Amino acid sequence: MTCNLKLGTIKRHWAIALILATFIALSATYSVVTPIFEASDELWHYPFIKHLADGNSLPVQDASIDQPWRQEGSQPPLYYALSALATFWIDTNDAYEGHPPLLWHNPHVDNGVLTADGNTNLVVHSQQEAFPWHGTALAVHLIRFLSVLMGAATVLLTYLIALEIFPGRNDLALGAAAVNAFTPMFLFISGAVNNDNLVVPLCSLALLMMVKIANRKSQISNLNWLLDIRYWVLGFVLGLAALTKESALGLFPLALLAVAVRVWHQRRDAPPLKRFGLVIGHWALVILPALAVSGWWYWRNWRLYGDPLGLNVFLDILGRRHPSATLRQLWGERVGFAMSYWGLFGGVNVSMDAWVYHLLNLLAVVAAIGVIIFLIRKLIRDRLQPKDWIAVVLLVAWPSAVFVSLIRWALQTWSSQGRLVFSAISALSILLFLGLSQFVPRRYTKVLTCLVAGSMFVIAAIAPFRYIAPAYAKPPLLSSEEIEAIPNRLDISFGGAMKLLGYDLPVANTQYPISSNLKPGDALTVTLYWQSLAEMSQDYSVFVHLLDETELIVAQRDMYPGQGLYPTSLWSVGDAIANRYVLLLPETAFAPNQTQLEVGLYNFATGERLLAYGSDGELLGDNARFHEIKIMPRAGAEVPNPVNFNFGDRIALIGYDMDRRAAAPGETIHLTLYWQALAEMREDYTVFTHVLGEENRIWAQKDNWPQGGDAPTSTWEPGQTIVDKYELVINPDTPPDVYEVEIGLYLAATGERLRIVGQGGRLLDDRVLLSKVRVK
Repeated sequence: MTCNLKLGTIKRHWAIALILATFIALSATYSVVTPIFEASDELWHYPFIKHLADGNSLPVQDASIDQPWRQEGSQPPLYYALSALATFWIDTNDAYEGHPPLLWHNPHVDNGVLTADGNTNLVVHSQQEAFPWHGTALAVHLIRFLSVLMGAATVLLTYLIALEIFPGRNDLALGAAAVNAFTPMFLFISGAVNNDNLVVPLCSLALLMMVKIANRKSQISNLNWLLDIRYWVLGFVLGLAALTKESALGLFPLALLAVAVRVWHQRRDAPPLKRFGLVIGHWALVILPALAVSGWWYWRNWRLYGDPLGLNVFLDILGRRHPSATLRQLWGERVGFAMSYWGLFGGVNVSMDAWVYHLLNLLAVVAAIGVIIFLIRKLIRDRLQPKDWIAVVLLVAWPSAVFVSLIRWALQTWSSQGRLVFSAISALSILLFLGLSQFVPRRYTKVLTCLVAGSMFVIAAIAPFRYIAPAYAKPPLLSSEEIEAIPNRLDISFGGAMKLLGYDLPVANTQYPISSNLKPGDALTVTLYWQSLAEMSQDYSVFVHLLDETELIVAQRDMYPGQGLYPTSLWSVGDAIANRYVLLLPETAFAPNQTQLEVGLYNFATGERLLAYGSDGELLGDNARFHEIKIMPRAGAEVPNPVNFNFGDRIALIGYDMDRRAAAPGETIHLTLYWQALAEMREDYTVFTHVLGEENRIWAQKDNWPQGGDAPTSTWEPGQTIVDKYELVINPDTPPDVYEVEIGLYLAATGERLRIVGQGGRLLDDRVLLSKVRVK
């Protein structure tokens, strides 16, 4: 009998066991393929763990000093404490003191930016982190594997929640679990050091317990309700979640709602006052254990920072948006949000192919429509009572609460990342598959499960090898034959340490073509060929500039060699590589303009450049200059230097001109702005024009209404073009340097500036930087 029961259980749940095993294998693969500290914020999460593992007390956050854990030291400590407990026995001194240290920061990394030429690595990687692991590498991989198991727990809980809400729908539960398990970004985060990995299963467990409480049919006894362990355990789980990440606090009102609905319905025969008292009593059973587990942390925050959440110091360290975002701006960031939900790896700077996002976004849109259809059917056909719909409400309300919380957070700081809603991924995965299932007959739900699970599995299995591994692969060394074939030889040596063998520019049919002419907004791709002449203890950075006739840098790219992955201290004598650089010309680049490439090496810490010597040993200075390129105006433009900057959907800057871009102190730069009215305006905006130096110090300024007051904006007609001239007199005491020219519009009465509206309605800066100028 027992044997038959076990066999029946195995037959019934073999599919979820397969999904779990596949998830563990895939997530472990992500964790091994991704170099240590290259997962989202792992660079800051691990130092917090190491701090505790080394026997230190909880850190006190201080925005005025550089702490290795940065803002993550403000996070509740449960995940970090458990990870420290698992790794305290490992000697991790090589994190900071190794030769080289494993926490070897890349100073030029394009963190959170998708680039065409790499430089995505947050840290530099060496053989010290190779398998077999030891020291810090061992500690990180051990924590990563524990996190993988936490992710597997989330997938299992997704399955159980779906079965609890939809009894007998094993096909639907499997589909939801597969969506959860094979979301590439969830696999990636589960294979990383990140406190999300503990808070997500705790939130899912709390949601499961709330649904079970809401679905219970048994009556509440007058005497025994105090002994109902379910409420105590729910409070305990909520406390653990709140001690892991503050995003879990949104579960508390939902838990109280679930308890209240159940108690109120089960004791409907009791007087209202007594029912209300029972609700309060059951709430206490949930709140008291939660406070006992996590209350001390929030009390500590209150005493240290005057804020129980500690968000003030968190934001001081992380940084606030300036100016603050609006809902319209967040809507403009929806593409990046969706990408980082499905899979945006590394430091949010390693993406998948565009078609993958299109496919997954299409599934999400179809699923959202399906969920609406499901809710309408339930309301109209089943006429649900409160006791019947509470489980569905919890399923929808939890991700909604997480979204609202994230929106409030994203209004204050740059955090429009889809992965930040993973605390609700169980509910989201159930809703996604539930929505998709509305479009197929119920008997074909198993087929739908196989199709969705299979498709997402293929994407998830390919991602580590197609996207992640190549992003961190060191460039291959050039063979002697490849060195001989370098097209444009230069043979310029820098400080006797490095030689610039030559360069190459792509042909016209490549993604970033180059000809003798460029236009503002174009991208210039250049490949440089480097060779080591000597062993180097310093790590030199390469700069590549597009320099114009007035010695102004039009575009530039700085990085360590090897796309940021091969610092010079790792080179052996004779090593040679090809390094590709993509220089993006700003939309405001002045044209026509004659430029040339300028290349050199420098010490990032000191700024000191290496001297350059030509092929015959002649001193060239501290840089090498070669290959002239002309920047031409855009064809067909009716105004000089055409641009398109939309100020608040009211005014557009459509062009500008300058009579000079180099001036001596006391001299005047004549600036002409070309405006176009986008709408009728009642307000009269003031134009500001500044020559701006370091720390935003103004060295020349002219603020007035357009055309010296003769053309106030309240008189402009939509479509009208206004030519607006300014004289910027350089201060007599202005030191020789390169300065920005910034322009914008504001209301004189309030000082409020008009914001620039980007694509999709995204609000950008409140100023435009035109061409730089040089003060001689």
